[in-house]
Amino acid sequence: MEFTEVVRNRYSCKNFDAGKAVDAAKLTEILEAGRVAPTAKNFQEQKIYVIQSAEGLAKIDKVTPCRYNAPTCLVVAFDRTNVFTYPGGRRDSGVEDATIVATHMILAAANAGVDSCWVNFFDPEQLAKELGLPENEEILMIMDLGHAAPGAVPLPNHGSRKPLADTVAYL
Repeated sequence: MEFTEVVRNRYSCKNFDAGKAVDAAKLTEILEAGRVAPTAKNFQEQKIYVIQSAEGLAKIDKVTPCRYNAPTCLVVAFDRTNVFTYPGGRRDSGVEDATIVATHMILAAANAGVDSCWVNFFDPEQLAKELGLPENEEILMIMDLGHAAPGAVPLPNHGSRKPLADTVAYL
């Protein structure tokens, strides 16, 4: 697909066909897009957990109502002990690097014909505990992956965008 089509047509799917799994080759393609995403100082602190088992999906369901029947969930986390700290020491690159990784994967999914949804309606600490993640890892988001159920459509406000002049300033 043309890149401009990918970014314009991708939407947050909120109704997946639970019986239609993500093809393994497409999942690898999506994960590879996250692997090659840029990170500050190339620290590559991301950790991606692929959740597909009934037991794992039940853990996701325990912390959020927003799986929407997706047959695959990616939990995107990062190692807090392996981040670039900005001059001044008040910020580090963990959240932004994991966000870049997640965005690459969401766009790769759309390009591969796989629907997705960025889920942030959950308690990251509760999910980390459910999944038994190491204490040094912080969860950024859950990415639902799958194929839209018949009749699934973007939310009504999906195409609503502010004019470019409202979001961009030239200095």
